[in-house]
Amino acid sequence: MIAETVSLGILSLPGVIATLGLAPGLVVMVFMGIFSAYSGLVMGEFRKAYPWVESFGDAAEVMGRTVGMGKLFQEIWGWAQTIFQIFIMGSHLLTWTICLNTLTDSAACTIVWGVVGLAVFWALNTPRTLRAAGYYSFASFASIFTAVMVTMIDVGIEKPIGSTPLAAARTIGFTTAFLSITNIAVAFSGHSCFFSIMSELKQPNDWPKALAMLQICDTILYIIVSVVIYVYVGPDVPSPALSAAGSHVVRKVIWGIAIPTIVIAGVIYGHVAARYVFVRVFAGTKHLATRTPLGVIGWLGITAILWIIAWVISQSIPVFNNLLGFVAALFASWFSYGLPGVLWLWLYYGKWFATPKNTVQFILNAFLVIIGLIVCALGLWCTGEAMAKDEGRDPWSCASNAA
Repeated sequence: MIAETVSLGILSLPGVIATLGLAPGLVVMVFMGIFSAYSGLVMGEFRKAYPWVESFGDAAEVMGRTVGMGKLFQEIWGWAQTIFQIFIMGSHLLTWTICLNTLTDSAACTIVWGVVGLAVFWALNTPRTLRAAGYYSFASFASIFTAVMVTMIDVGIEKPIGSTPLAAARTIGFTTAFLSITNIAVAFSGHSCFFSIMSELKQPNDWPKALAMLQICDTILYIIVSVVIYVYVGPDVPSPALSAAGSHVVRKVIWGIAIPTIVIAGVIYGHVAARYVFVRVFAGTKHLATRTPLGVIGWLGITAILWIIAWVISQSIPVFNNLLGFVAALFASWFSYGLPGVLWLWLYYGKWFATPKNTVQFILNAFLVIIGLIVCALGLWCTGEAMAKDEGRDPWSCASNAA
């Protein structure tokens, strides 16, 4: 599932660099990458102390016990994690409509393409198991990686859009700048899946190695892709970045290559979200362990409802950057930064200053909480302002959203 989050980062970050300027964009990207890596280590430390934890809901239940509100905390954090995944599903439906408009030269209303996507994603989510999720994720990453490589090759040859001088730094409004920062947060927002991934490891102590490989590889990939596309395209990099290709035909080829990651990523997130709801609805019944008519109807109904909600989100927030910014502000701010800091502060309560190491970690984790608060509060404000001022694309419109 981490490959699916990487795909969102690759699609949005070249535009972030173009907005902030080369130097500030890279500094912020590396800064947030380092702190997201540290917060992942904190989550591994928490799970080592409580090996049965498999989600943020479980972690919240552990902390809530101390104040007699374990179940309440579990429900709040568990459903927040599910809502976050539904918004990610919506972002993939929005990307699907951009893809179809590009491939067909906007032959149909964008809402129609959204309905087609709704049907496709729901149909692929009808199986209750996802045994080959690892293979799906590999295919998803291979798809987006190939599409981005073709994009970089094309812009290197054609220089399609950019003709103005590149800027090491740019003077822009606060709203625009902070919205770009929230887009960077989305690129490092795989944390909602981390506890689940840890539970699948044969050797739990291998988590730091797996995390290091993930963070190093995705940060390097983000930097290379962002810099190359920005250098050759210039400050007018579109978002998603796959539309940067100069040749109309090549742009269609690139979006065609990207279809597997658009679909697979959405389906995997849809499965995880639906699974959580299904377990909550049928907890303690035979329908969880055996395939019963009621269980089948329940699964089909839950997946349909979740995809309809995701479709409504994609049509209501029709600008890719705005949707990612909203998701980052409301959810990624906490799952990637704020909540891991809270986990450490709770885990070491009463021992914050017991040793020099604990003192340093206290400062780092307090800073994680502060980052979460800032990204959430300012991100929501900036995203709301950006949506209010955006006159380029209206919600629920038939107009093409292709770049």
